[in-house]
Amino acid sequence: MAKIHVTTTINGSATEYLCDPNQTLLDVLRDNLGLTGSKEGCGSGDCGACSVTINGRLVCSCLVLAPEAEGQKINTIEGMAQGEKLHPLQKKFVEMAALQCGICTPGFLIASKALLEKNPSPTETEVRYWLAGNLCRCTGYDKIISAVMEVAAEMRGAPNA
Repeated sequence: MAKIHVTTTINGSATEYLCDPNQTLLDVLRDNLGLTGSKEGCGSGDCGACSVTINGRLVCSCLVLAPEAEGQKINTIEGMAQGEKLHPLQKKFVEMAALQCGICTPGFLIASKALLEKNPSPTETEVRYWLAGNLCRCTGYDKIISAVMEVAAEMRGAPNA
């Protein structure tokens, strides 16, 4: 099977890779490019652990074929922090212990960031709905939801945030 050459942008950097036509974006990110933050939880798009954004749209990278990334702008968990400076969501997840084993955490963070970029003032119901595609077996979700709500308030400059 002939390899396909793909030119894309990942976390703001021009990136090129060779892949098989049936290789997933998740596999290329992890195995070819060393971006191991996105996790494979289910391989069928049910858990959200492999979430990334493509041109600002939240997707499960296990469901995207790597050749489809041609010319696209991809953001992964590795691009969320600014060097050593954590994104406010990352800080709040740590501060509020909104993580445990860490398998689902990258997906929740990417999904939460995508939500706040689209809707900086979500209700709790909207946060829960938006994150419904991300599964966690450890936390019980309440700390995750609270962390997202607090960051949303802080980013808006809401009083008592």
